[in-house]
Parts: sequence; C-alpha cells; structure tokens
Amino acid sequence: MNSQQQERSLFRGCWIALVTTSFGFIARIFTQGAWGAELNLSNTQVGEILGVGLWPFSISIVLFSLIMDKIGYKTAMIFGFACHVLSVVLTLTAHSYSSLYWATFIMALGNGTVEAYINPIVATMFSKDKPRWLNYLHGGWSGGFVIAGLVLIIALPDAGWRTKILIVLIPAIIYFLMLIGKKFPVGESAAAGVSFRETLGEVGGLGFFLITWLMAAEFLRSSGLVVATDASPYAPLQVGAIIAAVVGVGVGYYTKSYFGRPIFLILLLLMMLPLSTTELGVDSWITDLMTPTMGEKAKWLFVYTSAVMTAMRFCSGPILRALTPLGVLAVAAGGAAIALFGLSGASTAAAIFLFGTLYGAAKAFFWPTTLAVVSEQYPRGGAMTLNGISGTGLLGVGVLGAMFLGGIVDKTTDVNLQAADAAIHAKVTIQKSSLLGMYYAIDQTRYEALTAPEKAVVDTVKGGAKKGALKFAAYLPLIMLATYLLLLLYFRSIGGYKPVDIAASTTNKSGGS
Repeated sequence: MNSQQQERSLFRGCWIALVTTSFGFIARIFTQGAWGAELNLSNTQVGEILGVGLWPFSISIVLFSLIMDKIGYKTAMIFGFACHVLSVVLTLTAHSYSSLYWATFIMALGNGTVEAYINPIVATMFSKDKPRWLNYLHGGWSGGFVIAGLVLIIALPDAGWRTKILIVLIPAIIYFLMLIGKKFPVGESAAAGVSFRETLGEVGGLGFFLITWLMAAEFLRSSGLVVATDASPYAPLQVGAIIAAVVGVGVGYYTKSYFGRPIFLILLLLMMLPLSTTELGVDSWITDLMTPTMGEKAKWLFVYTSAVMTAMRFCSGPILRALTPLGVLAVAAGGAAIALFGLSGASTAAAIFLFGTLYGAAKAFFWPTTLAVVSEQYPRGGAMTLNGISGTGLLGVGVLGAMFLGGIVDKTTDVNLQAADAAIHAKVTIQKSSLLGMYYAIDQTRYEALTAPEKAVVDTVKGGAKKGALKFAAYLPLIMLATYLLLLLYFRSIGGYKPVDIAASTTNKSGGS
C-alpha cells in the first residue's frame, strides 16, 4: 500500500469514527419523546440531556489536545471506543434523569476524543487542501444522521428507545477494527517543532477562559457542588467564571499571551453560541419543534436536511475555491437565517421542503469550514486551536444552546398558558432549576391527569411556543453574517485571505491577527 492509499484508508477510518458520534446524537434525538415521558422530564431537562451529549466533548477534546503529542493518536482512539461501548451499556440500564445524564456524559467524552484525533490527522495529511478535506471528513457527521435516521425510521420504527440506542455499537466496532492496526501521522505543529508554550499562546489566556468557563459551570451544576437557588440563580455560572479566570490568568502568565489571537477569539465566540446553536442546537430540537406542523413526519425533515448537508460537504471543493472559506461562511449564514425564519412559519409541504433544503445546504459549511479557517490561519496552534474551537462549539450548544431552546419553549409555554388559563397553569406546572436560573415547566404526571379539553389547551400553547423557539434561532445566523462580512473586509485590507505557511510563520506574542 503506497502513501496515498494509506492516507485514504486512515481517512476512511476517521470518517466512520465521526459517523459513530452522529449515531449517538440522532439516536437520542429520535427517542427523546420516549425517554422524556418515561422519566417524567421537563423540556429543559430534555434539553440538558441533549446538551450533555455535547458539552463534555470539550473536556476530552481539550485534555487530549494538550497531551496528544505525548500519547499519540492511537491511544486517544482506543479511549474513545471504550467510552462509546460503556455509554451504551449504561444507557440500557438508565432509570432516572441522573443515570441517563451520566450515560450520555460518557458518550460525549468518547465523541470529543474522536474529534480530538480525527481533525488534526486530516489537517496534517491534507495540509495543502484543508477546507475541502475537512468538509469531506465532516460529511461523516451528517452522513451518519442519514444512515442512522433511515435505520431508526424504517427498520426500527416500533422498537423501544433502549433498543434504538444499540445502533451506536455498529459503526463503533467498525472504526475500531479499521484503525487499530493503522500507523498514525505526527501532528503538523509537532512536526514543525512548535513548542508546547507557543501552541498554548495561540489560544491565549482569554481563549482558555472562554473554553473553561462553561465547562466548569456545568460540571459544578450537574455534580451538585454548586446549586442554583432563588437568591442566587446563576451561582454555577459565577463560580465557573472564577475558576476559568484563574485558568486564563495562569495560561496567560505561562505563555506571555493573555489575549491570544484576536481573530481566533472572534471565531471562538461565534462558535460558542451562534454557530453551534444554529447547527447543532436546532438539530437537537428540530424534530420536536416541527412536530406541531408535521406530526410524525418531522423526523423525515431531520434526515432530509442531513442528506442535503452531506451532499453539499462532498461538493464543497469548487464552492470554497470560488468564494474563499470566509465567503462561504457568510453566504451560509445568510441562507440559514432565511431558512429558519421560513421554517418557523411554514405550514405547507412545499414551504417546508424549500426552507428545509436551504437550511441543510447552509448549515453544511459552518463547522468544517470554521475548523479549516482556524487551521489555515493558526497552524502553529496545532490540535489545540483546532480542537479548542471545536470543543467550545460543542460546549456552548451543550451548556447553553440546546438548553436555551428548550428553555424558550418552557418559558413561553409558562407565560402563554398562564394568560390562556390560569387554573390549568396551576394544575400542570412545577418549578425547576437549570444553569439559566429558576423556571416553571409542564409536569408530565400532572399533564396526564388533565381532562381531554385541558390537554388540548396545553398542547396548543406548547405548539406555538415551539414555533417561536425556531423563529428566535433565526436571529443567530444574522450575528454570524455581520461578523463574517467584517472579517472579509479586514482580510481584503491586508491583501486577501491566504493560508499561513507554518514553516514561515512566527508567533506574535502581542496578539496579532
């Protein structure tokens, strides 16, 4: 097998590993109604479990990025596989919010580990064409949605939710067998002789603050170490900020880079909430949010948009060459805003098909193209910058994005149900807490005790709240669009967007672009 064949074989193994992560994600999305009802969870709690399928990703991806050059990619691969298997076993025995939460937490650790090694491997193997190959790679994420979605809808429509979770083991075993005997490359920055201090300096103290803050806050909340109360509803966020500040100052002092790279920080902030929520946060909820309009067919919308997304990623080469990565991101952001506004008001099959197609095409480019921009502009950051921004995206949507959309549904339902019928509101709602503070939510047990007319009132109010959440999400890509346009103007002012040559680049410790 020649060098090119070895690279393609390794790429295929990495692609299947990413498919595994999407299998775990979609299996929980498609079964959230079943386990949510069985365990009597609020929309916010469902959002928290969907979120914990994402945010612990940042723990493993950041930790492995810090030590990847020491332990090697293969060790990370084995750890990720072990997490996938253990998570499935624990999910099968889950009987409460807490047990399902921690089973999902372990799945997310495995998923983060997968991204910790596949992104730098592909960026290293195809260093002269990163945007195209990273888009190809992340076609595994959306492609996994399509494959798993078809299996769940067609082959396993009546299976229990625990049975459906078992499908995760199929691609997990395949990628393990494909990769266990492979020889992995040395990372791009390590091969160039970039020091550990220089790598951390690309992220900087402020970057590490952002990466650490939500991770610490959610860990404190979920572990019960810091509890939100009426008097201090945001205590986990506040204590998490203190911990993150200590980490950030420590990294800044060690690297003499307190602010890192300004444009990297801008991309980090975009990835933290607007980008990740537009793609993954909406993906987490779109089946449920479109159910009032589409009924059971809402699952097909998710599969269809994922299929469009996969096709666009495999056709990304000419588009990226014509528009540049930042140009593609700007066009995608505008398209996503139009699509989400359209879907929030769509009531006909034609409108849903049109806006669903646009949404799938737009969101296809967000994640891999952002990774490509970071890797091309900051190659000295190696796995740390590449995975730091990816981890922050999963962290943002996992801690805030998915929960925030669920919270919008709960809050809007609370307000509108109170206005529609105060008596029913008093019967069916209970107070709960989340990282975003105290809130009132529909209690499933109380809901089941309502009369049929009372349930109809609640269902109508909830349906309207879900459409409102989707409409709110449409504002997020508008923030992205404005930012990308400003970045395009900046690069135009310095001669245009060009990839940075790692061999010729030097570390700008004062915080250049």
